[in-house]
Amino acid sequence: MPEVAIVGAGQTRFGDFPDRGVKELFAEAYQETLASVDRGMDPADIQAAYIGCLSAGGGFQLGQLAPLLTSYVGLPDIPSLRVENACASGGYALVAAICAVASGRYDLVLAAGVEKMRDASANRARYWLGVSGDTEYERLAGLTFAGIYATMARRYMEEYALKREHLALVAVKNHAHGAQNPKAQFQRQVDVDTVLRGPEVASPLGVWDCCSTTDGAACVLVASARVARSFTDRPVYVMGWGAASDHLAIHDRARITSLRATVSACRQAYQQAGVGPQDLDLAEVHDCFTIAEIMAYSDLGLCEEGRNAALLESGATRLGGSIPVNVSGGLKAKGHPLGATGIGMACEIFWQLRGQAELPSRQVKDAQIALSHNVGGSGGSAVVVVYRGG
Repeated sequence: MPEVAIVGAGQTRFGDFPDRGVKELFAEAYQETLASVDRGMDPADIQAAYIGCLSAGGGFQLGQLAPLLTSYVGLPDIPSLRVENACASGGYALVAAICAVASGRYDLVLAAGVEKMRDASANRARYWLGVSGDTEYERLAGLTFAGIYATMARRYMEEYALKREHLALVAVKNHAHGAQNPKAQFQRQVDVDTVLRGPEVASPLGVWDCCSTTDGAACVLVASARVARSFTDRPVYVMGWGAASDHLAIHDRARITSLRATVSACRQAYQQAGVGPQDLDLAEVHDCFTIAEIMAYSDLGLCEEGRNAALLESGATRLGGSIPVNVSGGLKAKGHPLGATGIGMACEIFWQLRGQAELPSRQVKDAQIALSHNVGGSGGSAVVVVYRGG
């Protein structure tokens, strides 16, 4: 693959913003992205835009969302496309931008994501999230998004002797990381007892095992290697990427203790990048529920299958560990504005590989190679991207 690099990144804080709509959130992330380009740039240099979004505020703007947003920030003439693939919309927008630049058609492309979720009622939000599963056989039968992952968790506990406390450890770790991230929705720590005492959502998952509904936006600028250093001396290069799909309904899958789409996507990414999981310095993984992060450990090759709980217990996935996972706080603490999540992961990695974490205490020391992992729904799709510092 021709070398492609990220030369700028920007993100709103993720959270609850009743006074801002998708246009205002997108504009904030876009302006921060422009400001992050070390040598400055003319927005007229941006040649195309791919914007991940699932629903834009419970259906606020179902058609022509991308032109609405790009024209709002002064980019009315470029081709702009909305990308929808459930919770992986941002990851697929990033891949679309990477492919567009790698093809040679463009030198500079905006990859972005935005979502406005907090203005939807609880019933609307449950419906909204449920449509990422098989509508006929899952949602209309009464199975919620949390219920699907709870089913996975229960099966995983039976097969691998996973304990409820292990799920709690993921929440504790990611909230500890999020407490240090000014961009995170939840900047508070929790302990195991608090997690275990939390209200049950879908057994064995409690409220602290589930990510929240979130407003937010994020952007990155993807450039060809030929022009990257005209914008910065510290580009972050895309070494490889992979994307894959699986059956949407979990009852159609051969097994539910692993996401086949993740396994396939990461195999592609590692092969293209010429590295393996042992080379990673950090990873941002899709932890929409605590069980999702635990399954991702082996799916991404961070440990042998069945050794996931042991990896977590060892402290390896905490800041300061051998393979820090979700130093941003992850979806669990940073927040999960569906279309923006995959781009937000790329922003975090951009800052980490450039040594630009806002607080020294949350900077991964000497980070050179990183991975992002973005999942659609319960694993119907997945994107994995491997990056290296310039």
